[in-house]
Amino acid sequence: MLRLLFWIALIAAAVWFWRKFKRSTSATTPPPEQSAAPMVRCAHCGVHLPRDRALSLEQQWYCSQPHLEQGPRPS
Repeated sequence: MLRLLFWIALIAAAVWFWRKFKRSTSATTPPPEQSAAPMVRCAHCGVHLPRDRALSLEQQWYCSQPHLEQGPRPS
């Protein structure tokens, strides 16, 4: 009976150490964060879009060529 308890304790300790080791290695390497593209608002329709896809004119951003040609919406 004592041998059985010894083997159960030994196996439980081995599983505990293995899980602890596995968890510590995965925690040390955080997943790379993707940087979000800066967003701008269309001066005509108000839609938000990534700045690299927007068109700029006189420090105002537009979502498409027709909106750029029409200019900002009057208030």
